[in-house]
Formats: sequence, structure tokens, C-alpha cells
Amino acid sequence: MKKLLQVSLLASAVLVGLSGCKEEQTSAPSAVETAPELTSFEAKSAYAIGLSMGRYIGSTLEKQQELGVDLDNDTILRGVKDGFSDAGQMSDEEIQTALTAYDEHINGLIETQAKEQAATTLEEGNQFLEENAKRDGVKVTESGLQYEVLTEGEGAKPAAEDVVTVHYTGTLVDGTTFDSSVERGEPASFPLNQVIPGWTEGVQLMPVGSKYKLFIPAELGYGESGAGTIPGNAVLVFEVELLDIKAAEQSEASPEAPAAE
Repeated sequence: MKKLLQVSLLASAVLVGLSGCKEEQTSAPSAVETAPELTSFEAKSAYAIGLSMGRYIGSTLEKQQELGVDLDNDTILRGVKDGFSDAGQMSDEEIQTALTAYDEHINGLIETQAKEQAATTLEEGNQFLEENAKRDGVKVTESGLQYEVLTEGEGAKPAAEDVVTVHYTGTLVDGTTFDSSVERGEPASFPLNQVIPGWTEGVQLMPVGSKYKLFIPAELGYGESGAGTIPGNAVLVFEVELLDIKAAEQSEASPEAPAAE
């Protein structure tokens, strides 16, 4: 699972940036704060560094609060100020131990949250597919793929090894669009056997000139892991228009695909 946060990297960036000032400044900044005059190159650079660091830390902590971890801002600022001097209350080893433990804790919470979300998504997806299968015009294959014919073409049907050219729009069951060649204004071409199983199976059902709506169960899509903005266990809904077919050996089309695994 991808880590949402790398706290140790954040801390390293802060400490590296501040440690260079230790020799020249031996005491913490004054408690009396005044707005800096941003007229010189040095002042603008210094303030930009501090502001960007503060915003990054703030946005990072906001994400952690969503996981139920609430750190005290004053304590964080105290640690930053102590980083300018030798007043730190923790050794380098203690800092590393604390940050490692924090990383593990945060990532454990992220993993738990992801599993809970995936379980909810799976239940919602199953309910959607159960109801969708009852609609007039929706057909269900042996694998569980559901499809609806919007326009039936009269051309040939592709084989799995063929390169297809399509226009498509992919959405989640709530209607959220996650990918669309239509919005980009340019069709996509790719080998049909290099995409998710739901695409490989579904597009082979389509004669050239057809437009189908595919309802792809999670096991025929991206499964428990999801992909990018697609959550784990998500049912995928694609409107696909098959524009052209080329045999693999006759095509130099890019293997890049909108729904590649």
C-alpha cells in the first residue's frame, strides 16, 4: 500500500534546513513576533522558505487529523525553534525512534481506513450490480461482466490480441468521472489484451461502430487495491465506442491504455 505520509522525510527537511543556522544563532527567536519587511532578496527568500514549510506542515497535519491524530501546534513550533539552537530535548536517536514509531502508527491507521473503505465500496458495488442486472437491456456474462448495447455496429469484432481504437468515458457508480478520452478530444488505441479483464472481455463483444456501456465488477477491474483515484473494490462503468480494429502485427499503436493494469 502506498504511504500517504512520510513523516521522517518532513522532519528531515525541517532539521536540515534549520541545522545550518545553529552555529550562527545560539538562542531561540524572540517570543515577540513582528511582520517582516519583505523588501530585500534575503528577506523574501527567508520568508518564502518559512511560509512554504509552514503550509506543508499544516496541510500534512490536517490529513493526519482526519485519521484521528491531533498534534499540538505549540509543541511543534517549540521543536522547530529548538532546532535553531542546542536546546533540543531529544537526541538524534530519540528523534529517529519517535518519528519511526509515528510513521508506523500513521500508516497503520491509513491501512485500517483503506480496508474499511474497500469493504464499504465492495458492499455498495455488489448492491449496484444486483439492481443493475434487473434493468431491461442489461446482459450479464458468465464472468459477471454486465453490458448494455447503446448502439449496435455492423463491423467486425476484435480478438484479444488486436489493437483497438476507442472513445470512452469511465465513471464510478456515483457518476464520478475518473478518465475520459471524450473529454480529451482524442480517441485511444491499445492492444486489447493489455487492459483490465473487464475491458478485454467487453470490447470483444462489440462490432466496430458499436457503443456499449460496460459495468465491470471489481474482480474484473482493479480489485482490492484500486488505482489512482479509483478506490479499492470499485465497480467501474464505461461507455465505450469502438471506432477501429487493427491486427496486432499490422499496428504500431502505443500500448498505453486507459484502463491498463
